[in-house]
Amino acid sequence: MPIEKSAPETLFRDERLVILNKPAGLASHAGPRGGTSVEDWFPALSRRKDGPWLAHRLDADTAGCLVVALRKAALVALQAAFAAGRVRKTYWALCAGGPALPAELSGVIDAKLMRKNSKDGWSMVVDPSGQDARTFWRIMGRSPQATWIELTPRTGRTHQVRAHCAALGLPVLGDPVYGDGRGPLRLLARALSLPLEPPAAATAPVPPHMRAELEACGWVDALSPSGTRP
Repeated sequence: MPIEKSAPETLFRDERLVILNKPAGLASHAGPRGGTSVEDWFPALSRRKDGPWLAHRLDADTAGCLVVALRKAALVALQAAFAAGRVRKTYWALCAGGPALPAELSGVIDAKLMRKNSKDGWSMVVDPSGQDARTFWRIMGRSPQATWIELTPRTGRTHQVRAHCAALGLPVLGDPVYGDGRGPLRLLARALSLPLEPPAAATAPVPPHMRAELEACGWVDALSPSGTRP
């Protein structure tokens, strides 16, 4: 997927932090291989001598809410909140599988995850000797081709949402590791609620590559009277 060259949209900002709408295809950080990342726009976010800092990360192909700390005290508070599982994260996923799967409309998947290396790369697998991983889920809508699921992870394991969707028998559409890899990954970090004082929160709009399939599942892009998405 082509990387957007314009600055990521700002969903929330105060003197402590910024919540950005990271586009799918843009890495959170450059990593050892380099390349374009959210960090390229850090100088535009703050002119302070120290910072900004990523408070957490999203997979490059996942769109949506990403928190950047502007001050060291905010970074420490955010890292502690993420580590303690006090940050409320909501994801929307479009998953392979129509109305027959699963029969339930909501539930919780409590399945430990472990990193497994292979000649083709690495992935997270369900393993009783892995790290605790817990995700609440509910089905929001369905079409003949896809299931729209809202997921609320209560732990923060790598690839947790993607691996747990696959464990449900509903891999995320476009997932090259846990699904068929056809097209872009249909996963959105829809909302974040940060337990700071005062609290901070944001909701990301649905990205273009997910709109048609979400509408087929019953999503309606309702606009508020002010013309912004609620």
